[in-house]
Amino acid sequence: MDKVLVTGASGYIALHCISELLKNGYSVRGSLRTPDRESQVRNAISSEVEAKNNLEFCKLDLTSDEGWEDAMDGCTYVLHVASPFPFKEPKNEDEVITPAREGTLRALNAAKKAGIKKVVLTSSVAAIQYGHNDPNKRFNHNDWTNIDGPGVTPYVKSKTIAEKAAWDFINNQDEKNLELTVINPSFVLGPSLSDDIGGTSTDTIKRFLNRAIPAVPNVYMNYVDVRDIAKLHVEAIKNENSNGKRFACTSNESVHLVEIAKTLNGNGFPNVTKKIMPDFIIKFLALFSSEMKTMKTFLHQKILMDNSQTIEVFGWEPIPFEKTIIDMGTSVQNIMTEKKKK
Repeated sequence: MDKVLVTGASGYIALHCISELLKNGYSVRGSLRTPDRESQVRNAISSEVEAKNNLEFCKLDLTSDEGWEDAMDGCTYVLHVASPFPFKEPKNEDEVITPAREGTLRALNAAKKAGIKKVVLTSSVAAIQYGHNDPNKRFNHNDWTNIDGPGVTPYVKSKTIAEKAAWDFINNQDEKNLELTVINPSFVLGPSLSDDIGGTSTDTIKRFLNRAIPAVPNVYMNYVDVRDIAKLHVEAIKNENSNGKRFACTSNESVHLVEIAKTLNGNGFPNVTKKIMPDFIIKFLALFSSEMKTMKTFLHQKILMDNSQTIEVFGWEPIPFEKTIIDMGTSVQNIMTEKKKK
């Protein structure tokens, strides 16, 4: 039985990856910054699969060298999922860029030394589609974000710089025996396995459900279901045709955030607003709020994507948008209900 190291094991995407790996007969070692979260991860996974003795944990930090080589011991593959995701713009962009880049290189260096066959890196479409002034361009796996372009946030820079560092590492190996596949998700939606719904996407749905969002900003997004992302990570391990490639895992067309609201409103969540917030309110609030400042940069941006390589290599059939949103709404509502009981 091959063992897979999954970094950032308590995260939204990582939990689904661990579950999918266990379902596919792999054993898993999950890394945590704080070991006291082990019970939370085990509880989350138990709702999907019985881990038995096939799940263990280790302590790792993106900003520290300690433990990386030991974490790789006995593993065949690595899913490097961990990466900082700020809720608001940091005062210093290096707060996000440095751990993303250094954590990626720590993972690759340790994997190389340990004789790991393949690393699957969770990047983002943030490394593909930003900093360009062509609204008609359809981006694909060959494109890179221009980090010096307009509207490029520290998070977007961090994902671009980290992924480029990964490819530089792989392409400059003396002995090219470590393979790399990169998964580039867009805005990740879908049910949460844990009761931690403070992440960006789950928090968005929570705020819809509890009416903390009184009106929907004119923001568009490309999306992907978290369950699809997990399956694609596992398929990347199995599929040698994915070696040395990056995969845009996303809807090709952008959807307005109000479509999420309408889907929720029409499928069991009638209190979710369908009103649209005027742009001037966002622009005014951006003077006082870093969160609104970030939101302002995304107003009316529609991104065209090309996910054809992902479909061709993996035979990917994306989960339909409506199912993703309904399942996510139900998941977040159930979590909020359980928390109120405690």
